[in-house]
Amino acid sequence: MGRSFENRKVSILKTAGQKSKLYSKYGKQLYVVAKKGVPDPELNPALRSMIEKAKRDQVPAHVIEKAIEKASGAGGEDYVAARYEGFGPGGCSIIVDCLTDNNNRTITDVRNCFTKTGAKLGPSGSVAHLFDHLAVLSFKGDNAEQVLEAMLEAEVDVDDVECKDGQVTLFAPAAEFYKAKTAFSEAFPETELEVEEITFLPQATKDISAEDAPMFEKFINLLNDCEDVQDIYHNAVLPN
Repeated sequence: MGRSFENRKVSILKTAGQKSKLYSKYGKQLYVVAKKGVPDPELNPALRSMIEKAKRDQVPAHVIEKAIEKASGAGGEDYVAARYEGFGPGGCSIIVDCLTDNNNRTITDVRNCFTKTGAKLGPSGSVAHLFDHLAVLSFKGDNAEQVLEAMLEAEVDVDDVECKDGQVTLFAPAAEFYKAKTAFSEAFPETELEVEEITFLPQATKDISAEDAPMFEKFINLLNDCEDVQDIYHNAVLPN
């Protein structure tokens, strides 16, 4: 118990280039989720959750609608998930999740990010075991015990519930995400979730020296600029 968790929200994106990257990211994710299930958020909880997340990140309705409409048609792109692992500047552990329709392009782009910053791309599984793959739900409150009771009553497999600085955070296995979210919504219909995601949380952190910090930031920026990169997880702690 007592797992620490820092709420990580997408910062407000100001430039057209950054917005374009964000819209493209959600466009791909919405397309894939809709294509795998049904293009109706009422019948597809994964799609419904993705739409809610996109709206919170200020993705325009027309971007969301276009992705779903595209998934409703025949044919279209064939995106597949690709995950890369390795060690970033300062020896931190890195997981990079991508959606791609061209594996050769994606691995080349990701490898270049590692090479240009002295980082090391590792084989599959090289660092994933150092992270916990969890569903995370977080909101303002202090009723951790009530949340735990509601989850147990709904037979949700809970990993941890913590209350810190007026914020309650629930951790559950990734596979329990939709079940936990549904149970939460039914038990606390008036409470708005500030965080609802499936993520990789490091089991231990790695302090990055002031000397390595600029290269680490360059590394993350290069990855964020890659067309196919969707999410980046790491255990780095930068100096204040």
